[in-house]
Amino acid sequence: MVFILLCLAVWRLTHLISKEDGPFDIIYRIRKAAGAGFFGSLLDCFYCVSIWVAAPFGLYAGNGWFEKILYWLSLSGAACLLEQATTHSNNTPPELPDYKED
Repeated sequence: MVFILLCLAVWRLTHLISKEDGPFDIIYRIRKAAGAGFFGSLLDCFYCVSIWVAAPFGLYAGNGWFEKILYWLSLSGAACLLEQATTHSNNTPPELPDYKED
């Protein structure tokens, strides 16, 4: 149960940082201050942000160093899967031709 809550928290914070403007446009201003360079593009990438957001959660949840690293990576991976599951894509698969046998 704790792992699921941690996954949702990591996804929510990552989504806030990478996709939303935040209250009073605070997050937007931080991303704008980061510019278009390395750090600016890092803050726009959901997958990149999820690695860094998941780190403190993984350090909190794990007991030993190996477990902390596993939690860190699995929380980031779960956030990425949640993002893919909740993102609406306008890409529709191509329709297959209707083959009729004569």
